Amino acid sequence: MKIETLKKRLEKNRPMTTITIRMPEDVIEDLKRIAPLLGFSGYQPLARAYIGQGLRTDLERLEGDTVFALIASLKRHGVSEEVIQEALSEVSER
Repeated sequence: MKIETLKKRLEKNRPMTTITIRMPEDVIEDLKRIAPLLGFSGYQPLARAYIGQGLRTDLERLEGDTVFALIASLKRHGVSEEVIQEALSEVSER
């Protein structure tokens, strides 16, 4: 994830939107029970945290898969390992 995107995600007052989602009642009850034990003010912030955590994991995995696919493609096209490593170093320094 790019640094600018990550910084925006860490802002406290990001714009929010309302959604409706159907969930099993027992899941909501468990969220309500667990939320205060984990330091959340209610079950909705906990649910947002779980969704955000899963989303970040998947984004990292999918974006990482893209990078690995690009590297493999560059190698197939004859780009040397040295050039690829140099480019990766430049990108990671940003």
